[in-house]
Amino acid sequence: MATYVLIHGAASDSWYWHRLIPELQELGHDVIAPDLPCEDDRATFSDYAAVVVEAIGDRRDLVLVAQSMGGFTAPLVCEQVPVDQLVLLNAMVPVPGESGGDWWENTGQREAFRSKALEDGRDPDADFDPEIIFFHDVPSSVTAEAMQGGKDQSAKPFEDPWPLAAWPDVPTRVILSLDDRLFPAPFMRRTAIDRLGIEPIEIDGGHLVALSRPGELATLLERLRGSAGNP
Repeated sequence: MATYVLIHGAASDSWYWHRLIPELQELGHDVIAPDLPCEDDRATFSDYAAVVVEAIGDRRDLVLVAQSMGGFTAPLVCEQVPVDQLVLLNAMVPVPGESGGDWWENTGQREAFRSKALEDGRDPDADFDPEIIFFHDVPSSVTAEAMQGGKDQSAKPFEDPWPLAAWPDVPTRVILSLDDRLFPAPFMRRTAIDRLGIEPIEIDGGHLVALSRPGELATLLERLRGSAGNP
């Protein structure tokens, strides 16, 4: 049995994982999904990591799964607890000294986002619509529930340099969604290879694949867990 530690992205909470959690529990695993202090204007990525570390407690056999902005938090957790595997799920990949705000320009995300919109036949200059960008492949009932909740995201974590001097020495895998409109697949592939030297694994779906394809994601995570430590 493993302990899956699920780290959500920006302007979110543990609800994001609510369809994946039972899939992993049915496979016999312990699952924790802490709520990060995304609305706290004092909280840094180090504070986010502290919340995760506290939630882990003395658990071991850890698989960290970090979605989107969770890619800034998860490596900090790996420096504080013994992690067997880190999985980046459509996640931001920082480099030492880079702030969350600088990441977008440094990686070329804006150009990739625009190119994806043109490729899909969408207006690249349209106002940002979460339902179009994030929920295009999520069941309508789940989308309706999401629209009733949500969190504000403080800008604080995006201001400070990422504090690690190097990526942690932990087996790391990258999953990209083939129809991710925020972090398009070619962009994620290039980012993972350039910054980590890792060829990503592909899954169908968009940015919120834990909501749109939880069963497929659980199966893939189990396959990757079985290959932890292997190239």
